Amino acid sequence: MWRNYLTVGMRALAKNKAYAFINIFGLTIGLAACLLILIFVRHHLSYDAWLPNAERTFQLQSERVATTEPATFTQKTFFPAAAALAKDFPQIEKVTAAWDTRPIVLKDGRPTDADMLMADENFFDLLQVPFLYGDPATVLSGLDSLVLGEEEARRHFGSGNPLGRTLTVVRRGVPADLRVTGVIAKLPENTHLALPMVSRLSPATFADEPEALERWNSVPAYVYARLRPGSDVGAINSALPAWEKKTIPVDSVGSGEMSRADRWALHLANVRNIHLGRFQESAMTAGSDRTTIVTFAVIALLILGIACVNFTNLATARASQRAREVALRKVLGAMRRQLIAQFLGESIVMAGLALLLALSVVELTLPAFSGFLGTELSLSYIGGEGALLPMVALALAVGILGGVYPAFYLSGFSPAAVLKANQASTVQGSTRLRTLLVVGQFAVSIALIICTAVVYMQTQYVRTADAGYQRDGLLVMKNLGRKAAAPVAETIQREVERLDGVVATGRADITPASDVRRTDFAKVPGRTDLIPLGSYVVDAGFFRAMGIRTLAGRAFAANRALDDSTAAFGDDAPTGTAANVVVSAAGAKLLGFDVPLAAIGAQMQVDDVPVTIVGVVADVQYRSMREEMEPILYRMSGEDHSSLVVRFASAAPSELMARIGGVWRRHVPDVPFEAVFVEDAVAELYQADEARGYVFAASAALAIIVGCLGLYALAAFAAERRTKEIGLRKVLGARSRDIVRLLIWQFSKPVIIANLIAWPVSWWVMRDWLNGFDARIDLGPAPFVLAGGLALAIAVGTIAGHALKVARANPIHALRYE
Repeated sequence: MWRNYLTVGMRALAKNKAYAFINIFGLTIGLAACLLILIFVRHHLSYDAWLPNAERTFQLQSERVATTEPATFTQKTFFPAAAALAKDFPQIEKVTAAWDTRPIVLKDGRPTDADMLMADENFFDLLQVPFLYGDPATVLSGLDSLVLGEEEARRHFGSGNPLGRTLTVVRRGVPADLRVTGVIAKLPENTHLALPMVSRLSPATFADEPEALERWNSVPAYVYARLRPGSDVGAINSALPAWEKKTIPVDSVGSGEMSRADRWALHLANVRNIHLGRFQESAMTAGSDRTTIVTFAVIALLILGIACVNFTNLATARASQRAREVALRKVLGAMRRQLIAQFLGESIVMAGLALLLALSVVELTLPAFSGFLGTELSLSYIGGEGALLPMVALALAVGILGGVYPAFYLSGFSPAAVLKANQASTVQGSTRLRTLLVVGQFAVSIALIICTAVVYMQTQYVRTADAGYQRDGLLVMKNLGRKAAAPVAETIQREVERLDGVVATGRADITPASDVRRTDFAKVPGRTDLIPLGSYVVDAGFFRAMGIRTLAGRAFAANRALDDSTAAFGDDAPTGTAANVVVSAAGAKLLGFDVPLAAIGAQMQVDDVPVTIVGVVADVQYRSMREEMEPILYRMSGEDHSSLVVRFASAAPSELMARIGGVWRRHVPDVPFEAVFVEDAVAELYQADEARGYVFAASAALAIIVGCLGLYALAAFAAERRTKEIGLRKVLGARSRDIVRLLIWQFSKPVIIANLIAWPVSWWVMRDWLNGFDARIDLGPAPFVLAGGLALAIAVGTIAGHALKVARANPIHALRYE
């Protein structure tokens, strides 16, 4: 019986090759796109699930909740919280802490930067990552221990076993020879951990700053905890607010006017949820957004749904061609359930063929797709993460969902009605259902086009919008704050200024695309509250080099003694030592001045230092446009600069960069030269949004292609059913353009209705997305009209050629039809 069903099904497909091609090709595109996107979604949902005891391993995260400071969601927390948690919560089995740093590594006299974690001895006992060499239980037992990641070990020592060899690590200007005690195997791509280098953390590490490990007024540490089996993390999280009030000293903030417990809320997050969690500041690796991942999954299912809609549409449309077959089978004794099984079998066979082709497409395109997204995606068919059974189940589901309505519809034909002479062509599928499905197809396509347009427009806007400084012709040289570089920083600056093509230079501890965040509290006469301001140190040339406009007053001047605040904010400054400051427009407004000019000459206290505002400059967005504009207070100082900004007007920027590098290496050969063009640094801030836009664009294109395939086939079937009608119209005087207009209008109406559905849905979705940006475009009618017009033009173009062919046909042949 099944063999007979299969034979009949294959013959039916072979008889109508155009129908078979459109259905199989559409399903192939839908399945391939769905599989590719779902592989990407599964990759992000599987982060850190491979870690042993992942379900019991948690990271302690910190949320700044005070209304006086910007919201902060960081993966770091207080260093002493690790020991305090282990002492006060018996549900915790193990706890460990790590401190990140970026020392200089010397190998054969060559300096390189390196990301390093300084961790407790039991770090690898709690986070059980795989090792190539060394015993995880003892790799951090010595104070001179150093564990390398596989790539870092190969970079320094080649492919051999490096155990026992040494590297010189320079931290805060102090060199130390560390002995390699272990090598971590390359970690899976789906992990939040980044472990290129791990050394032992101990009080000796902070010999020059022993109080650093006991501070409750900063969050510099990664803290992990493993709970005992059966422990409820929800109960611990509920108890943490009371624990903070009991444990964290009230006077941990320097002023004593605000409790640290009132400013931070702690939270234990499972390691499997870190990657997609809300806490992404200070992450070891870049996280993602759960909403984005869910959106991609929905898009994948929508594209697959469009392909299934095509099948249902075409199957019902060609019902008239199979009506006689169904009637004859019923006359010869076929049961309805047998006909249902046959038609479902044909649908499943078609889905199976499409799946085989889709897998071929996925295998061919997956490497390019992975490269585009910047991640290592893979498709395995068997094993714990094998996709073979889910894909077979998906093909069965697609086949059943795509064929269930046609199967029940076709099997329900009455033999007597169908076998009447010359009546086959009048037995039609459900026109209302087909119209509804076409509307759904194009509503999805139009919505995706709108999303693509809005994402593209917003990405272009944030990359080119006025950020308060001139982006073009600007580069940033880093590592100026290194202990070896700080004494010669001014000398380096003067030599760089003399290079051909350099217009201006300035030193600062804040630069574009920087993750530096420093806050000072200002106290204004007449107000009792403390006003938080981003507080950054610059030199006299910084504003000119950055191209930051002065709105009122003046910028800093090197020849004005009070402009230099180095002494006033020093540890040994006499009480009452004053200084001048410059604030941003947002800072002036937060301080209570409605217009910039009103702030000039105003006096206040910043960390108990009396200061006078001598200038107000334009607001500058140093970070992503997603973040609120930070109110800033600038201080001029000859110290504490981490970067040098260089304004240039050179036709060969790369050559200028090389000359600047030469100046750097001449003065600080033991510190790596690191510089970046600001335009490149800013572009990196929006790579994720740009990639999202490309995915929307590709999805919209696929949805349009699949939808138009179905529309073309439906137009062909509609024209075939109306052959005699078209012939009569032409005999009665209708012109070809009238016939073309008639057929085009029939299939344009669903697209117009689809616009009315897609527009409000897209507006609501994209308005919510745009609200995530502090600076954003206006959501005007342009992308909606563009998407609707484009979809309508594509739909008309799809059916116009076929309609014209039908309209030009000889009416004599049409009147002989049937």
